[in-house]
Amino acid sequence: MKKLLGIFALLVAVCVFAALVSESFRSGYNVENLIRRTALFGVLGIGVCFVIVTGGIDLSIGSVVCLVGCGLPWLLTVQKWSLPAALLAVAVVSVGIGLLHGLLVTRLRLQPFIVTLCGLMLYRGITRGFTKDQTVGFGGDFKDLRVLATGKISIPFVQGFEIPAPWVVLVIVAVLAAIFLNRTIYGRYLLALGRNEDAARYSGINTGAMVLLAYVICSSLAGLGGVLFVLDVNSAQPVDFGNFYELYAIAAAVLGGCSLRGGEGSVLGVIIGTALILVLRNVVTLVTNHSNIEFAIIGAVILIGVITDELVKRYAVRRQANRALAEDSSANSR
Repeated sequence: MKKLLGIFALLVAVCVFAALVSESFRSGYNVENLIRRTALFGVLGIGVCFVIVTGGIDLSIGSVVCLVGCGLPWLLTVQKWSLPAALLAVAVVSVGIGLLHGLLVTRLRLQPFIVTLCGLMLYRGITRGFTKDQTVGFGGDFKDLRVLATGKISIPFVQGFEIPAPWVVLVIVAVLAAIFLNRTIYGRYLLALGRNEDAARYSGINTGAMVLLAYVICSSLAGLGGVLFVLDVNSAQPVDFGNFYELYAIAAAVLGGCSLRGGEGSVLGVIIGTALILVLRNVVTLVTNHSNIEFAIIGAVILIGVITDELVKRYAVRRQANRALAEDSSANSR
């Protein structure tokens, strides 16, 4: 809870600073856009949170976004598939990628970093192959479907501001993820697995199945994110669509309280972390007009998060050792 309060306070401070130095930041259009982007990237962040909780990592998120985001309009407009068939296909592909990652990690004991790094290159290469490096999009069709990403919900008695539709999707995903992670036995299994895999296995937990589940959830939400992203922009170019999106997701998760060691994670923290990163990116663009340094900011955020996590862990271990020593001294004195 202290971590959440700290990151939320930082988000508020950055927003206040941005509002003071840039009038454009306070505009309804900019706030709506920030909320929409937070929702889109938040879905990816929640997905990678499950993998990080188990002590793993997924570097293929951006390429899965590319594969699904380019694959959906390609199936609909080039291959002339029906909408239900195309949606079912991208859903099966997303789940299948998660199953593949999970099986390679659990059955062949490959490192998650290597598995998902290969996936990062493989899925984008496949996408560039079947699209022939051509831009794919919906054109003027499927407007009803695009409402999922471009629609807005009016707020009574409020003028000049509406809630973007992706925010509703994020809320649904976040509520389900939070309930699963914090209120079900399987969520507790994931957390226990991240804290100590051997202890979890000896206590009867099927650790392989839990890791497999984490990767399936991650890739499924990456697929959902890919659909929302392409619906939002209406077209996608396989060369750069989804580039570095895994960095946004991982940075948001780390910043939101997920420990790269595993065993810790908060869905609410991931959303706050996502919002903070996108606000920082927005501030850089509006205040400095140098949007090309945004990746430096993301890198710094990840580094600061890892350093903080290490220092907190060391402090906790030292404090626990001192407390145990004090209790032993008190017992001996009696």
